[in-house]
Amino acid sequence: MRAISQAAWPQALNDPSGRRDLSSRSESGHNAYKTTKRGQTMVIDKGLGRHGFSDLLETAGGYIDCVKLGFGTAPLYPTDLLLSKIELAKRCGLTVMPGGTLLEAAVEQDVVPAFFNTACRLGFNGIEVSDGTIELNRKLRTELIQEGVKHGLHVVTEYGKKLTGSLVDVKELAATAEADWQAGAQMVTIEARESGVGVGLFDRNGECPSSLLETVRHAIGDISRIMWETPLKSQQALLLQTFGADVNLGNIQPSEALALETMRRGLRSDTFHFGARVEPFMYMI
Repeated sequence: MRAISQAAWPQALNDPSGRRDLSSRSESGHNAYKTTKRGQTMVIDKGLGRHGFSDLLETAGGYIDCVKLGFGTAPLYPTDLLLSKIELAKRCGLTVMPGGTLLEAAVEQDVVPAFFNTACRLGFNGIEVSDGTIELNRKLRTELIQEGVKHGLHVVTEYGKKLTGSLVDVKELAATAEADWQAGAQMVTIEARESGVGVGLFDRNGECPSSLLETVRHAIGDISRIMWETPLKSQQALLLQTFGADVNLGNIQPSEALALETMRRGLRSDTFHFGARVEPFMYMI
């Protein structure tokens, strides 16, 4: 079957927003977050097999920037499958990283050097530094970030606890983010788990008042290096409506990656106004 490019559709339908320039991403994916100005999408993979992962990247790889092999799943894959997934992600220009909980386990088990050596040997080009389950003091958090940078990895950090009811302290978030960036982190993620309910910014119904989002923006200033975990469609729509098409969104389910891109472009009712016409259509009479 002949492949049909996106150019087969009028540009006004391909991207009504006019904002989703995909051409600026690094070919290698190693510096994907640093080289692009468009909003980032991070997908959480909780156990896709070889074919499911390949299908995901064939269908939506052009609209994904980072794949996180969630929590501690990475050591459980057969090695050949893990290597295959990592290589395929990098071939598509993506950052691919194990979940932050795996590094937390390495801290608790006192095998941090082995964690970094193994991650690099397997071909991961990113890591996540978090303390959602354990406690990391500022010194150790900084050291882990710097160790990742020293190994040539793209370092993402995460702020927030995974315990239900653990909500964001905005002042602490701003201070932590600034210290993480100073240490070498490229992106700071705000915790919402894979559920998006009763944690981080979201209440037990998965909702967040827009006033809280504005408070976070005011406290941080530049939110271009903030990744908002938004596993639920309603949360994605809220962040897009509040901050626009270029907001960075994470913990997106693989099956929702393409659907999220349609919202970013104004091809879904929630953000249809992103594609507002500058000039009226001309009708044939």
